Amino acid sequence: MKIDKMKLDLAMANKAYSAKELSKICGVSQVTIVRITKGTQEARPGTVGKIAKALDVPVIDIIENTAATVGNDK
Repeated sequence: MKIDKMKLDLAMANKAYSAKELSKICGVSQVTIVRITKGTQEARPGTVGKIAKALDVPVIDIIENTAATVGNDK
């Protein structure tokens, strides 16, 4: 899953969390969070779930919009 950096930044700002604080709260290493936000590492569904839960947002609020590809397997 690809996390949308801007959406994640907004969700973190709403909670006033730094990457370090988010890491402590969600149990995902700070290095992983930074790599995901930079796009050098793709997030596993469980990791996205942990981050979303820590930010009190639905997963859909922090991932890239995939509506264009969903159901387009013709």
